[in-house]
Amino acid sequence: MKRLSWLALAWICTGSANAQDGEDAWMLSGKLRTQWDSRQTGELGPLAQANALQSGTVVLADQGATAQAELQLRGRNWNAIATAQQQAWAGQGGQSASWINELVVTADAGSWQFSAGKKIVGWDVGYAFRPNDMVQQEVRRTLVSSTNEGRPLLMAEQFGADSSWSMVIVNPTGHADLLRGDEPALAARYYQRQGAADWHAFARFADRTRVSLGGAVAWVASDALELHASLRRLQHTDSRSVNTAAPLLAATNPWRASMASNATQALVGGTWTSAQQVSVLAEAWWDETALSTNEWADWRRRNLALGAMAHSGLPNGAVAGNLAWQGEAFAVSSSLHRSNLYTRVSWDIEAWQPSLDLLFHPADNGLMLTAALLWKGDRVQVQGGVRINTGPEDAVLMQLPVQRQAYLLATWAF
Repeated sequence: MKRLSWLALAWICTGSANAQDGEDAWMLSGKLRTQWDSRQTGELGPLAQANALQSGTVVLADQGATAQAELQLRGRNWNAIATAQQQAWAGQGGQSASWINELVVTADAGSWQFSAGKKIVGWDVGYAFRPNDMVQQEVRRTLVSSTNEGRPLLMAEQFGADSSWSMVIVNPTGHADLLRGDEPALAARYYQRQGAADWHAFARFADRTRVSLGGAVAWVASDALELHASLRRLQHTDSRSVNTAAPLLAATNPWRASMASNATQALVGGTWTSAQQVSVLAEAWWDETALSTNEWADWRRRNLALGAMAHSGLPNGAVAGNLAWQGEAFAVSSSLHRSNLYTRVSWDIEAWQPSLDLLFHPADNGLMLTAALLWKGDRVQVQGGVRINTGPEDAVLMQLPVQRQAYLLATWAF
């Protein structure tokens, strides 16, 4: 894949030299970006305990820099996006990577459009959480936004005056045992506009996770107010859990891939925008694919029991390794908790946009705060920000390995 990505970049650059005027002209665009990151690791949680017992059990770089080039070449019936990236983190040296974000061809037949290749397909109406993002399964609430990497698919869409159908075969050549967004599946969406409301219906089927159904609505109530809601019911979903038959001090990772059944995901939210371009977004969601309050309590008890072993004469390396494995709980779901409250406040002041994001977990009073400032020119954007986790010591957010992050990013578009 890495070699293919570099070939795609070279093809895009070479193709731009052959672009011709007219309907079938190739259009080249892209972005160059540089980013500096600084991280402060936490003193709580199982990964911090692991490193305290045996230094280097979990390697977390405290600062680094990234240079990235993204190129897009578009023709009448195709689109290609490729990215090349170079990273250098303190104590870890340089790392290079490249990938194809999108490489897709399309064909029109009356009201139908057919697509084949690697394509970014984002569904649903939420901002911080999207239950019905059945194809892309995009990671939300990242510190810095970037172009997604699409999924291999075959897609057919039919467009009417106020409605549309989308039918997708995603990952058609993938193995049935692949997890989450890499799993082969069939997905469909129906869209209907009715006055000021946009209605959506979703369905997905896969051999392993079976059926999930969902619906969503977005309603423009006034010039200042928009309301939206989303609901999904999943027959099965990929998860991770501890092997209860494994001993407390295990020789191999006791966390294993598992399946959760009969889960519900739901979101309600809205956006209010003033005449002065102050925007307030509020969302609340419930996610039964996340660990429950009782499961997090069991996780904490396991951490305490493992920590107590450090003073019982057992090898520190074995105890540290088991504590590090406890970090697998953070990747069970895209949501750490089942109940979540989110607010984002932003203000557009000519070329400037300050913003403040708050993610709150009522189950343990954990709070994630993100403050950012963006400046936008014609082709250049500069932004910086910080993300801080706070709350009681036993809050899950306070157990994460990284507690504070800061970044500075410059982007030049052409």
